Amino acid sequence: MGRKIWVTVRPQAKKAEVKKIADAQYVASIHAPAREGKANEELREVLGDYFSVAKSSVRILLGRTGRRKLVEIG
Repeated sequence: MGRKIWVTVRPQAKKAEVKKIADAQYVASIHAPAREGKANEELREVLGDYFSVAKSSVRILLGRTGRRKLVEIG
């Protein structure tokens, strides 16, 4: 069981990055549009890089279709 965080996603951003705004709360800017799961896939990649874990270790638990997501890392 990994650690759980809340992430607010900003799709179609110019720069892909993750910022910590509070304990277990982050904002992730990604290049991909919010269509056909592309944003979720890129989010998993960006969070994997940020937390130094494999993309497969990042799971979206809640909010697959919304901007605010509960994500499990690890």
